[in-house]
Amino acid sequence: MARLALAYDLYEERLRKQLPQSAIPRHIGVILDGNRRWAKSTGKQASQGHRAGADKISEFLVWAEELGVEVITLWMLSTDNLSRTSEELTELLGIIADAVDHLAMQGKWHLNVVGDLGLLPEDVAARIRASVASTATVRGMKVNVAVGYGGRHEITEAVRAIMREASAQGKNLDEVADCLSDADITAHLYTKDQPDPDLVIRTSGEQRLSGFMIWQSVHSEYYFCEAYWPDFRRVDFLRALRSYAQRERRLGK
Repeated sequence: MARLALAYDLYEERLRKQLPQSAIPRHIGVILDGNRRWAKSTGKQASQGHRAGADKISEFLVWAEELGVEVITLWMLSTDNLSRTSEELTELLGIIADAVDHLAMQGKWHLNVVGDLGLLPEDVAARIRASVASTATVRGMKVNVAVGYGGRHEITEAVRAIMREASAQGKNLDEVADCLSDADITAHLYTKDQPDPDLVIRTSGEQRLSGFMIWQSVHSEYYFCEAYWPDFRRVDFLRALRSYAQRERRLGK
């Protein structure tokens, strides 16, 4: 085991040296997938898989911070997840609230909510809001906790906000349609004033976005990793960054 650990350490160091600082993404989105399948594969309950996934988050954020990443978005709960059984959802929401509490208590990262907390039970939403608010003056890496998040829902909410603002200004629907722009929608997304994700990582081997940041990721690079999220290692992260660094980003040009 000691030899294997040493080999991994040496391999990680070699991977790290292959990554020039100019190739480090500013913003990385992560779809934390595979907690339940990890639990099933190890003979554990689904809640234990969710807890193991939550425990992985701080470790991952340290890796990203050490490399100079500016923004991380963690997809922790989708709008689709809200249709799970009440028993599993109650446990999952408690684990997520605990995880956000833990991130805030470390005092290292500036947390933001990306999602609609109005879709959650008020006690859970209040806990998350309080944890996020406690990091308002932290100047560390920005960490978006995507809870109650769905890409379609986000865009719908952005358009609704634009229409409400226009209505308050006395504009009619035709006037709104005539002047609506991409920039208007971008300015009303949960991630307004942040750079779009350069890289999106999804664990568990699934190769789809499932609605994750569908507006912001139009020019993102994608990396799909076979490991379930609780098993995601630093070497997996470095491989994702190496793959990203080797790509030629044309940004539609």
